[in-house]
Amino acid sequence: MSEQQVNESEMIAYIVDETGLSEEGIKIVLKHEQDFIATAAKKPGDTIELDGDELVDYVVGQKNVKLNELEVENVLDAEMAYLIDKGLAGYED
Repeated sequence: MSEQQVNESEMIAYIVDETGLSEEGIKIVLKHEQDFIATAAKKPGDTIELDGDELVDYVVGQKNVKLNELEVENVLDAEMAYLIDKGLAGYED
């Protein structure tokens, strides 16, 4: 994968267009997603394995998240679609 930086404002605009959700709600979801990933990165090993369901449950469980489970999933799916489109991410088999 490329070491390019993510244009956060462009990505958020893309997610707003894809989901119809507020920019504020999306930013909160993405912040909690980063917290979840940072915690997973502290575990031993070379790769970070993330379970999508655990991530969604974690984000939905945060007090300042006003979106429901489906909306959080849609935000995360749109984010991944953006990153894949830009060549910044992919799925492992």
